[in-house]
Amino acid sequence: VQLQASGGGLVQAGDSLRLSCVASGLTFDDYSMAWFRQAPGKEREFVAQLTWNGGTMYSADSGKGRFIISGDNAKKTVDLRMDSLTPEDTAVYYCAAGVVPSTYIYWGQGTLVTVFS
Repeated sequence: VQLQASGGGLVQAGDSLRLSCVASGLTFDDYSMAWFRQAPGKEREFVAQLTWNGGTMYSADSGKGRFIISGDNAKKTVDLRMDSLTPEDTAVYYCAAGVVPSTYIYWGQGTLVTVFS
């Protein structure tokens, strides 16, 4: 199983970014997908989840109201649309996959998002 995340970069506060994660080696329809992030010096934290049957869940703290998770089963991708970015959103963003929602067993390599003010 491979999860390849992309779309990170250096952006100014207030800008938007769209992260994408392409999955291979798994039956994508059977998996729930999620985005996590890890800021410098902090623990990894949950951002958003898209369950195998289309349900979504968002962190109450990390980007709620500004981030939207979406998926494309045909392309085996899960995206994270991030709006109104702030420097506090600076982190490495990871995508993850799991058969059981909230139990993630496969992880991508991460993509770095840096937001400057």
